[in-house]
Amino acid sequence: MPAKKRGGKKSRSSPGPKKGAGESNVDVINNSPYKDAPLGAILGTFKPTYTQWVARYVVLSFAVILRSAVGLGPYSGYQSEPMHGDFEAQRHWMEITIHLPITKWYFYDLEWWGLDYPPLTAFHSWVLGQIGSWLDPAWFALDSSRRLDDYDLKSYMRATAIVSELVVYIPAAVWFVRWFGRHVTKQNSIDQAMAIAAILYQPALVLIDHGHFQYNSVMLGFTLLSIVCLLHHRRLLASFFFVLSLGFKQMSLYYAPAIFAYLLGNCVFPSINIVRLLSIGTVVIATFVLIVLPFFVMGGVEQLHQMVVRVFPFARGLWEDKVANVWCTVNTFVKLKQLFSSKELQNISLLATFIAILPSMGIIFYYPRKHLLPWAFSSTAWAFFLFSFQVHEKTVLVPLMPVTILLASTDRDVVAMVAWINNIATFSLWPLLKREELAIQYAVMTFCWNWLIGNITPLRLPSNIFWKLVIIGSYLGIVVLHLAEYLVPSHLYIEKYPDLWSLGNITLAAPCFGLFWVWTLYKLYTSR
Repeated sequence: MPAKKRGGKKSRSSPGPKKGAGESNVDVINNSPYKDAPLGAILGTFKPTYTQWVARYVVLSFAVILRSAVGLGPYSGYQSEPMHGDFEAQRHWMEITIHLPITKWYFYDLEWWGLDYPPLTAFHSWVLGQIGSWLDPAWFALDSSRRLDDYDLKSYMRATAIVSELVVYIPAAVWFVRWFGRHVTKQNSIDQAMAIAAILYQPALVLIDHGHFQYNSVMLGFTLLSIVCLLHHRRLLASFFFVLSLGFKQMSLYYAPAIFAYLLGNCVFPSINIVRLLSIGTVVIATFVLIVLPFFVMGGVEQLHQMVVRVFPFARGLWEDKVANVWCTVNTFVKLKQLFSSKELQNISLLATFIAILPSMGIIFYYPRKHLLPWAFSSTAWAFFLFSFQVHEKTVLVPLMPVTILLASTDRDVVAMVAWINNIATFSLWPLLKREELAIQYAVMTFCWNWLIGNITPLRLPSNIFWKLVIIGSYLGIVVLHLAEYLVPSHLYIEKYPDLWSLGNITLAAPCFGLFWVWTLYKLYTSR
């Protein structure tokens, strides 16, 4: 319920629970939605007080083991000519950053995986490249190391992805669950460990970062750190971490409307606070300046212009590959690229995205309350994913993160919905994972995660009959599509419909994402 001012009037800016509220019984309440699931049975063995501290370390250790196991499989572009995929892109950026001056990072041989992420990705690549070059200079030798698929190099790169996640994303997830467990759900440490496991074992992020191979966890971790700081009223630190997220990957822009509206609302309600507004603005500008300053000092305006051109590649088109958003799905039936020019599609997608984010921005601005943050971040990110220009299938990780952390909730309807959308998101990645020969990892990760959180026998279903039908129907659709793809001989369709199963995938996933986006808006509005 909203906090009350004296006199009974509602306050738009809720300060949250008082320090220590509910903490007297935080170690005795057992209300986890996972207590009857295998996850609860496993971690329940640590219920005695003197062993409870062990549970969290067991969860974190298994998170590392899980990522390492997935990493034993192939990676993006493994022995695949001519470009070799994202693994080679990440390796190549380490190569150029340690060998070339900073003025050439965004210019060098753009046809071979030219750098197209913001500066913090480049600096991250430089650090990892320096360490890797010290271990074996051949891994990152300029030009001659291209297409290298050395097993030791693979092990090193896999290790860097795990360490990067251990440094940023995993601590952020743990800190969020600890705050949420103490102030919202009033859970004991074992229940919190269950929530941490449900979040960290979520298949989509593990399969992309440690199977396909990327460092999305760093961007998501910085954003989650920003959310945690907002929960602790650390607005300046939250602003700093969010700029770091933007400075690592531009997809963090999906969250920008939510955090902007929330912080602005904090500066306006219950009364205008100019000092707070100026302080936040100063931190944001100063952090951005520090990130881009080396490029400006060394290369001037031309360097900044090239950086922007590389980071925001509008020339690539409305989407890449088959992605479960509005435009790619509509294009299955109405050929948008034949009806509109690229510039017109940019304008249409910009207008649609702006309209789609307005409701969530308005709510979080007018009601800047901490418990609304995951809903606001998620709803704006889903709007961007569904309607914006230049979307990849992997970008689903961005709107997925703010709702995935709500697996820490004790609301069983929320947990059921979040588990469902995680499964839909993982399914939407299937064409990519299949192409990269990660089918076993996909199947095992999906099954094990659902089994651990108790989402198999029986299914976790919300109480609402509409959502029960949607969830059961979508799961049946996934089973039918997988069986058909496996059983139907390819010669019956491959010439006329080469993308048949990819189109079936997005046609199922996109409406689910759209419905879930509407549900996040509903939750944001009704929870205010």
